[in-house]
Amino acid sequence: MFTGFDFDVIQKSLPYLWQGMQFSLGLTLLAMLGGIVIGTLLALMRLSSFKLLSYPAGAYVNLVRSIPLILVIFWFYFLIPVLIKKLTGNPYASGIGPFYSALIAFTMFEAAYYCEIIRAGIQSVPRGQVSAAYALGLTYRQATTLVILPQAFRNMIPILLTTSIILFQDTSLVYVVGLTDFMGAAGKIARRDGRLVEMYLFAALVYFIICYSGSYFVKTLQARYNVGRN
Repeated sequence: MFTGFDFDVIQKSLPYLWQGMQFSLGLTLLAMLGGIVIGTLLALMRLSSFKLLSYPAGAYVNLVRSIPLILVIFWFYFLIPVLIKKLTGNPYASGIGPFYSALIAFTMFEAAYYCEIIRAGIQSVPRGQVSAAYALGLTYRQATTLVILPQAFRNMIPILLTTSIILFQDTSLVYVVGLTDFMGAAGKIARRDGRLVEMYLFAALVYFIICYSGSYFVKTLQARYNVGRN
């Protein structure tokens, strides 16, 4: 199977592959942070007793979770220029570029999933903790930021990290807007040099190592957390 396998093409391509990996990791980190912030706000809105807050948040989450990520990327990449032209009246107005289109798309898409994770984490906090916070004279905002959210995030760290691993894998979809992530870099080298087997096997190995290591870390963290609870 490995007769004629060219390891040199991999070694020579490492600088370019590293650039793609930096892009993938950077996009993952930015989308994760933005998604958690927006997801937290959406979760609080969904748990609100005010229907003007809970209904729009619920509708957004259900809509985004029902469509593929690649479609969301297309929305932001192709529709934002149209909206800018409509709002400004300038027929030559451009969009926000492929990177920011992808970043916003990933952030808003992941926010819907983080929202449900965070909502479940908030609901996992014992009601006695909330009652105790109010008994101490804390306001809703203080109780949420000082008592509820810290405990909720501790409960949901493993699943948040698992979702972020999936997000890292999904960054390969940025090829649809012309961006080059790690997978895109491997694909370009494979087609340029005609070494599809070498590059795609190497890309698969790198993804496996990163994702398996992340999953193992999550399992270890979950085990320590369970021991701490017991």
